[in-house]
Amino acid sequence: MSNGRTIKLFLVDGTPLGLVTAEIPNWTGHILSAPRTRLSEALSRDEAGRTGIYFLVGEEAGRLKVYVGEGDCISVRIKAHAKDEDKEFWERVCLVTSKDFNLTKAHVRYLESRLVEITAANSRADVINATQPIGGSLPESDRADMEFFVAQLQMILPTLGLNFLSPKPALPDVSPVSPMMIPSELPVSPAAATAGAVELFLSHASTGVQARAVDVDGELTVLKGSLGTTQQNAQNSYGGLREQLILAGKLQIIGGDKTEFIEDVVFPSASAAAAVINNRNSAGPREWKLRNGLTLREWRDSLIDLK
Repeated sequence: MSNGRTIKLFLVDGTPLGLVTAEIPNWTGHILSAPRTRLSEALSRDEAGRTGIYFLVGEEAGRLKVYVGEGDCISVRIKAHAKDEDKEFWERVCLVTSKDFNLTKAHVRYLESRLVEITAANSRADVINATQPIGGSLPESDRADMEFFVAQLQMILPTLGLNFLSPKPALPDVSPVSPMMIPSELPVSPAAATAGAVELFLSHASTGVQARAVDVDGELTVLKGSLGTTQQNAQNSYGGLREQLILAGKLQIIGGDKTEFIEDVVFPSASAAAAVINNRNSAGPREWKLRNGLTLREWRDSLIDLK
């Protein structure tokens, strides 16, 4: 079991949806998060005039979108984005600076490049940056310091509801999904024994749906090779997300009536994943099942009953 950590959140105006600062004891980093409607107040603060990086965060069609930037005076860059009609997606801004003023231009250029790279690799959000930042070079000791800085951001940002830097959950080394797979006959994955991880299956003979996923602490990853359907006989609130996955090449239409996951895809909930696969609104906890036949909801309820 890993050691506990302390993260200090300060509600600047006493409301959780307003200006919020976040810090970790003995870490020089400082984070300020604010809704776009409070941008003027956020940019009037001292930290907005420092060298640092920033995130512009928004959502379209159920998919998180992020722009990562840097600047010697980050307020100047953010004001420019606020006037940019091509960047109207964002609803929240997050400023990352240093309490001891030790971040230099070279440091933030390195951080910008790494954070774009990590966000894209984790696939939890679409990166809006038009190009991959160069990043530049740093001495070995400075690179180590900046990698530690990145690790702290990965720890602290999820407490603000921003998990796009969080690493993908550790997935089992499983065989490719087969249309004829029978959960009870598949070998048990090493991840099945990992705390907080459970293998899940979803299938419907009428539509040809045959999907496999891993749930880690409530975050569900649909595995590459899983099959969904193009048939739609009911409303799908996640239709926009489904279309975005198709446009991104992560979900491919095959044979005219099926979709196939070309890579592992992380979903914020079991229902979102089920809706994309079934192409209709779906109660994920009732549709996903463990290999023993229990639904995800029944399994969760059994954990409560054991305590």
